[in-house]
Amino acid sequence: MPTKKKPQVTAVPERRRELLDTAAEVFAAQGYNATTVRKIADHAGMLAGSLYYHFDSKESMLEEILRTFLDELWDGYDAVLDSGRGPRETLEALVTESFREIDRHRAAVAIYQKESKQLAPQERFAFLAESQRKFEKAWLSTLERGVAAKVFRADLDIRLTYRFVRDTVWVAASWYRPGGQHSPEEIARQYLSMVLDGIAVRE
Repeated sequence: MPTKKKPQVTAVPERRRELLDTAAEVFAAQGYNATTVRKIADHAGMLAGSLYYHFDSKESMLEEILRTFLDELWDGYDAVLDSGRGPRETLEALVTESFREIDRHRAAVAIYQKESKQLAPQERFAFLAESQRKFEKAWLSTLERGVAAKVFRADLDIRLTYRFVRDTVWVAASWYRPGGQHSPEEIARQYLSMVLDGIAVRE
């Protein structure tokens, strides 16, 4: 993995955060390849040259956006995985943490979904593939524990279940808007009810 570059220090870190948030929204809406530094600067209300005071390239901006999102995601996931919860409680907590991350980093999640397959082979973005392997292991092991403990059905196709849960959680980044009618915790609760209990009326 390449050595992580230290971000350039600026006098106003809040402005740097604002610029990254703006860049994330532009990357998510227009795609990484179609986005230029000028487009980001236009959305930020500044000259393209001024943006280089904070970042040396759009690649640097994208790397920091994705690293920030994944570092925070894994802070939450690791806390869940190290907590000693049972498999069902672990799955519930992972889903809830996922929706919280969508709430905090919606644009970054959208970028990750759209761009990670193309970016991961690049040495600079090798951390994306590493995170994906870790993510898959965490979810598969939780599901396997649940089947072994007879908390989840014995006939589950573990890998298919993992893909279903993964895709249906993270696709929410395409429609979720922070500050909406439902909190991420409420969305997670409704989602878990459908996944774990189904949608048919029980007789």
